[in-house]
Order: sequence, then structure tokens, then C-alpha cells
Amino acid sequence: MEFHALDVETANPDLSTICQIGIAKFKDGRVIDEWVTLVNPDAKFHPMNINVHGIEAAHVKDAPRIRDLVATLRNLLEGSTIVTHTAFDRAAMRQAFERIELPEINCTWLDSARAVRRAWDEFSQSGYGLKNICAHIEYEFNHHDALEDAKAAGHVFLAASERTGLDLDGWAKSFAKKGGAKRWAALSVAREGDPDGPLFGETIVFTGSLAISRIEAADLAAKLGCSVGKSVTKKTSLLCVGDQDLSLLAGHKKSSKQRRAEELIAQGQNLRLLGESDFQAMFNLSENCKIT
Repeated sequence: MEFHALDVETANPDLSTICQIGIAKFKDGRVIDEWVTLVNPDAKFHPMNINVHGIEAAHVKDAPRIRDLVATLRNLLEGSTIVTHTAFDRAAMRQAFERIELPEINCTWLDSARAVRRAWDEFSQSGYGLKNICAHIEYEFNHHDALEDAKAAGHVFLAASERTGLDLDGWAKSFAKKGGAKRWAALSVAREGDPDGPLFGETIVFTGSLAISRIEAADLAAKLGCSVGKSVTKKTSLLCVGDQDLSLLAGHKKSSKQRRAEELIAQGQNLRLLGESDFQAMFNLSENCKIT
């Protein structure tokens, strides 16, 4: 079995602001090649992201921009199978390429987090984060370094493959099977996520001015697999912020939900801020059956 594992870090909640890319090539159960680079995202760094990965603007001022890396990335990845842990890294790559008006890399994407959910019953609904699963399979790594996370995702995928006996084609067919989500009252934003969605197990809350209605946003989130909440709590793992509100991330006019989310992040909660465009992009990728 041969595939690439990929991970990215971003400068701020906008997924297109990639500031580090790590790629590990796996063949016959081991890493045979590694590639990692810092990236100048041409964007401001947010303190929350810096606290996660430790990369600051000064570290990337002389680094290549994503446009400078396109030829290298295509040479490395074109036509291959790429494994990421959850759909965020694939969406980030798509958004970064769209930002420079270039088509994304032609490849097959597989999600090691979805593989975990199918391989272990105890992680089918929660606990499938990269750090937790690596502890379960006794794989040690330096979390939130792109290359380290890429290698970790690859080893998690191998462990899930060994446990289930599935190969790359087997996983692709498994992920293609879809089930129906439970229907909820149309007037409530509360939703239960589709168990077959790529983000099943995540709990999302919406805030700020969205281009679509909250009801529509909740429906899309449920199809992606997210449970939808009305307020930010200790169960919230995603806060989707209206694009125009992203500019307020470093200001003082943030919504109460956003302020609460930042408080929980500072306390160590695994919670990610996500722009509406990135959320829509993830849904579009999923609907096109390209996120697997």
C-alpha cells in the first residue's frame, strides 16, 4: 500500500493562510520520504494559531509563498492518494489554490479520522482526534508540527487498515457508502449530524453575519456530520464565523460566542474557528464526493 500523508498549519482561522506544509510518503507500512516547508501566507498571524503551532510572521518572512510551491507540490502529489486526519487539511489546500486562482492537485483524498471511526467502535462518535488515537496505538509524535502530524496521520491510517483489513480501494468504497441523517424541526438550528458525514462527532455553532440563513447553515453542517448547537459550550469543537466578522478577530467588537470560544481555547479546549467560506468549501467538496 502506497500513499502520501499530508498536514498543514495556518496563520489564522482562514484555512487558505497556510504557513507550513508537511508530507510523508508511505510504502509497505513505513515512511520512505519526507518533505516539509514553511510558507509565507501573505496574511496576519492570529495569537490563537501561534499558540497552537508556535509559528510567527518572523519565521516565514523569507519562506516561499504557496504560488512558488505549486510545481513542487504537483510533482510530489499529482495522481497519488493523500491521507489527512479530518477534512480540514484538504479544504485548506483547496482554499489556498483557489486564492491564487489555480486548480487543486488531481489526486484521491482519504480521511484517517473516518478510518478510525470505522475501525474502533469506541471512537466511532468521539475521541478520534489525532493526539488521542496516537496515544491509543502507542505512536509518539510532536503534535502541531506539520510533518510530525502528517506522519502521525499516516501511521493511524495504517493501524486502521491493519485492524480492518481494508486497502486503499476498500477504504474508498467504505467512505462512499452514505446513510440518512435524522430529520429535525425546521425552525430550530439544533441538528444531529449524519453519521456518515466527514465531520461526524464535531459540534458546530454559528455566529456573525452569514451569507445564508442559520437554518440553511445548520442543514449543511448536519449533512457534513456536525451536531449543531445554539451556544458555545465545553462540547463545542467548531465555531463558524461570518467572513466579514473574521476581520474583527483581533478587535473588540467580537460576538459573545466568539469571545466565549476564545476563552475556552485559552483554557485548552480543542476548538477551532472557521470562516463561512471555508465551511462552504468543505461542504461543496463533500457534496462532490471529493472528500473521502
